[in-house]
Amino acid sequence: MPSTVVTDVAPGVWDQFVESHPAAHFLQTSPWGSLKVQFGWDVQRVALADGDHLIAGAQILYRHLPAGIGKIAYIPRGPLANWSDETEMRPLLSTIKDTAQAHGAVAVTVEPDLTDDPQLREIISALGFRPAPITIQPPRTIIVDISYNEDTILGAMKSKTRYNVRLAGRKGVSVHAGSRDDLAAFNGLMAITGTRDGFDVHSPAYYEAAYDHFVPRGWASLILAEVEEEPVAGVMVFALGRQAWYVYGASSDTHRNKMPTYLVQWEAIRWARAQGCTTYDLWGVPDADEETLESDFTTRSDGLWGVYRFKRGFGGKLVRTVGTWDLVCAPARYAIYRSLSNLRQRMSR
Repeated sequence: MPSTVVTDVAPGVWDQFVESHPAAHFLQTSPWGSLKVQFGWDVQRVALADGDHLIAGAQILYRHLPAGIGKIAYIPRGPLANWSDETEMRPLLSTIKDTAQAHGAVAVTVEPDLTDDPQLREIISALGFRPAPITIQPPRTIIVDISYNEDTILGAMKSKTRYNVRLAGRKGVSVHAGSRDDLAAFNGLMAITGTRDGFDVHSPAYYEAAYDHFVPRGWASLILAEVEEEPVAGVMVFALGRQAWYVYGASSDTHRNKMPTYLVQWEAIRWARAQGCTTYDLWGVPDADEETLESDFTTRSDGLWGVYRFKRGFGGKLVRTVGTWDLVCAPARYAIYRSLSNLRQRMSR
């Protein structure tokens, strides 16, 4: 039974806890919290402890909502806890809710890194949560098992993807781990990709901060592909414990026929394996069942549909998390927040 509530866990202590937790995720590390602080969020880390040992906790991010209705408290891929253990969850959630209310939050939004399951949904509902009006992180993804040797991993890919990985090497595409000096090239590729594919990208300062917070610790790598010394594709991939995540990727409009995006992705997988990772998360596909994905991906290119064709080729398993849930802190203001969120969704369609 937990004996102590800690409401301001030091970053070093927190990261030791996250790294050792079975559900360890880079979005719950202190570097991610520090990154978000640089771009308008506040952060607090709360935990339950048994003596000096943390047993459950959450890194909470806070940000002001529009219309002056207060803040949202957001826990990406957390809390890190045993959701099936009510004696652990109830005191932890009580601490989280008290902390969020003290910050003026209308609700605590959580996105646990747990596989979707009807029984789990019942548990989350019984703990006082309700489905959230918006999703922040993609709930559905493809996860590649990279615990095997390279030949086996390549063999599990779609034949066209495997062919493109090898074609890139034959066509003169070279790949290397990027230094901080390469961020200018990566940001240039991100700008091209956002314009071409019609999605928002972060500012150059954001990717620079992500690099600074994670790469020196060995928790991320910037990997670039070049043709005749011209940067043509790049990825930023994160790793923690046994898991790796492909989060940011970009490519130019030139030399696309040489398939640099396939080779740079393969090199990211090889980097993840070298860190001891056994899974590689391709980070987001359309939130549809496999039958729909396979029947529609050749005719749709909007949103995440545009990347599904590419990601499916790497031979992973389609996985859905339990989704996004809200623990209401201020019912009246939360009702306004839901109304604004629903209106924004309708206007964006």
